[in-house]
Amino acid sequence: MPELEKEFPTLEGITKIVFDFEKVEYISSAGLRFVLKCKKSVEDTKVTNCSPEVFEIFSVTGFSEMMTVEKALRKISVDGCEKIGEGFYGIIYRIDPETIVKVYKIPDALEMIKRETDLARKAFVMGVPTAIPFDIVKVGDPYGAVFELLNAESIVKLIDSEEALDDFAKKCATILREMHNTKVKEGELPSRKKETIEELKACRKFFAQEKFDKLLALLESIPETDTLLHSDFHVKNIMAQNNELLLIDMESLSVGHPIFEFASMYASYEAFSCVDKQNTDKFFGMPLEVTTKLFNKIFRYYYNDKTEEELSDMERKLSVISFLQVLVLRSKYAELAYGAEKEEIEYCVKYLTEMSGELDTLAFG
Repeated sequence: MPELEKEFPTLEGITKIVFDFEKVEYISSAGLRFVLKCKKSVEDTKVTNCSPEVFEIFSVTGFSEMMTVEKALRKISVDGCEKIGEGFYGIIYRIDPETIVKVYKIPDALEMIKRETDLARKAFVMGVPTAIPFDIVKVGDPYGAVFELLNAESIVKLIDSEEALDDFAKKCATILREMHNTKVKEGELPSRKKETIEELKACRKFFAQEKFDKLLALLESIPETDTLLHSDFHVKNIMAQNNELLLIDMESLSVGHPIFEFASMYASYEAFSCVDKQNTDKFFGMPLEVTTKLFNKIFRYYYNDKTEEELSDMERKLSVISFLQVLVLRSKYAELAYGAEKEEIEYCVKYLTEMSGELDTLAFG
């Protein structure tokens, strides 16, 4: 500890201190006093990667009540484990009959994982049929989230006939109705409408001022509601357990009008294939004609009191949000876009420009 104190002759000008205790096996009273000195001088001081023994010392001495003290993450391996799913951000493996782990592809995903597991707990408390997160781990260098998921199977593997597709669509419509009947307290979850408006503003450069203003007005026309939304509802985020469906990937959980839910689904099942017709095959392992049929079935089972004319009008409206989602994702890499990605950007801009002249509102339902 004297050596460490020499590294901090003064704390003047320091605004944040993070002690990484990954290699610390024991901390003495002198070490505790030094950490306390740092905490008193720099409010934003925390200790991470504590072994169970060191964490216990911080706990019994009361340090964990005064400051952030984090245990070291458990380390696991997925070598030889069955890969049961893959999404944009992570790969899901079964690590034993009772649990799965979602291994994140992106580095420094810890804050994202903490947010997702927190949202998953909120969803569970609200009554959403979701896998229960109970641990954050290290899987080599990447981070992972461990979920309890007994005997669960991938939906893609189970949709092997027209009858299975129809049954799945009915169950999805039922879950969506249950979710959308759940009311969210103000401020508890982000507003999907506000997020979508910010996404449009990020794509401002692609549109003439008149068209941008019209698209903004269309988004503003959607009523703000307190409805619970999953916002990323597709087959890769749904597992089957004992003939019941469970939702995973809660990182997009939000609040808003159901149009945003169906727009997200339409984007996944159709809009992202606007140029590359093999996209759903690559992402879901399902051809475009099947994902299109699946969306249509879920949409119609959900809105079973609407006429085909009404449903067609509603689909045109939600497609505006869907193609904006495609544009948002592709435009993040606009400078590097080439081939299909560049064509997708051009397609979306053209589609949104045309629709802005055809629609006066996006309100429906």
